[in-house]
Amino acid sequence: MLTGEVRNKIDKIWTDMWAGGVTNPLTVIEQLTYLMFIRSLDEKEQENISAKAYDETVELIFQQTEAGQAMRWSKFKNLDAREIYDIIGTKVFPFIKNMNGKNRSAFSRYMKDAMFLIPTPQVLQKIVTGLDELYEHDLTGLDMKGDLYEYMLGKLASAGQNGQFRTPKHIREMMVELVDLTPDDKICDPACGTAGFLISSAEHIRTQYEAQMTAAQWEHFASDMFSGFDTDRTMLRISAMNLMLHSITNPTIDYKDSVSKSNETKEAYSVILANPPFTGTVDAESIHDNLKAVCDTKKTELLFIALFLRMLKMGGRCACIVPDGVLFGTTKAHKSLRQELVENHRLQAVISMPSGVFKPYAGVSTAVLVFTKTGAGGTDKVWFYDMKADGFSLDDKRSPIEQNDIPDILTRFHNLEAEKDRTKTEQSFFVDKKEIVENGYDLSINRYKEVIYDRVTYDAPEVIMTRLDELSIDIASKMEELRSLL
Repeated sequence: MLTGEVRNKIDKIWTDMWAGGVTNPLTVIEQLTYLMFIRSLDEKEQENISAKAYDETVELIFQQTEAGQAMRWSKFKNLDAREIYDIIGTKVFPFIKNMNGKNRSAFSRYMKDAMFLIPTPQVLQKIVTGLDELYEHDLTGLDMKGDLYEYMLGKLASAGQNGQFRTPKHIREMMVELVDLTPDDKICDPACGTAGFLISSAEHIRTQYEAQMTAAQWEHFASDMFSGFDTDRTMLRISAMNLMLHSITNPTIDYKDSVSKSNETKEAYSVILANPPFTGTVDAESIHDNLKAVCDTKKTELLFIALFLRMLKMGGRCACIVPDGVLFGTTKAHKSLRQELVENHRLQAVISMPSGVFKPYAGVSTAVLVFTKTGAGGTDKVWFYDMKADGFSLDDKRSPIEQNDIPDILTRFHNLEAEKDRTKTEQSFFVDKKEIVENGYDLSINRYKEVIYDRVTYDAPEVIMTRLDELSIDIASKMEELRSLL
């Protein structure tokens, strides 16, 4: 965890950039990402130099010339501000933009259209000094570097329209546990944004299985275990850096419109975790035909669920966030999608979340769907949970509070046998498939939850009026007593 002192140092760098005119939070993170990558290249080069003493085949990143060595972070960091600005702007930045051919990392593959936007030498020097101090004295290990990046990405939550790129960490971690990840899984987020779900998956694997993983599983972890798609190259650069800081050096991070005809991926993953776009629509002509076969619509929230089903292997698991409209929408596309989940696959759970989960940038009501691709049905009953609290206040401040249903959700989900006798008046309960079918495949918890109202009895009007008269008489007598004392 980051200490308050480290957070203050990060905030100071952030403030320096704002004061220098870089005010878009996404741009701030993007520019810091470039500088973190440049510094990481110098660290990697030092490792390569040591390794080359034992293995002549090791390739060095920078040329062994004065000009080549001048581009290393350790060589320029203490120079005059104008010299640093010139070296990074005219030498180092063009160098990292052209690293794609060497395929050194997933990050370098998306540098082609990157732009260096630090406005002045003075601002750049402050950032270089601040980052170097953080790395030298505070970021002592891999976890700390990952925490640093998570903290910076957290600032997107207050960035208005940019907030859609990030799902709160505790919600991601809950979803990762719901699908019960293993080191042999192959995981994808087809709308990856900043790769939050992939990072939470990696942290879960390392926490739960690190001591028992084989060499083959570690190789899988570092390369093809994690995949993500996005249509924003800025997001791809940020997600690749995020993964790199969590020891995932060569993930499959691709520029791809997931629901279009250009995406032919099918039956490739054992787990999908995602928070797909909610309110978007796409050009009907570009939508892949096999998605239209499941639900003929232009709504992205429906198309993505159909996509998840196509991309999962048989037996693959999915936990995804959907807006409440997906659960009870009355259009033909809404109903056909829910029918597909219930009739042709195994829908396991619908977890209704309070509307404040995505505040301060969105107040939409959402739910988590958990299902397994079977292609042959398997839904006999669906588990519903009415989450009322997630450990944070549901206002714009999202302050930590004691009330938190997430531990209860995970405990109950992993022991569903004990849920069979719970009634629909409780916070979680089962609903038979037959009842869901009879209700037009409606998956809204309010359709099935039963509310017990306490009967309130009131006295007859005559009794109430008599009591009011008695009170009036009593008040009048007290007023007379007060007057007699004057």
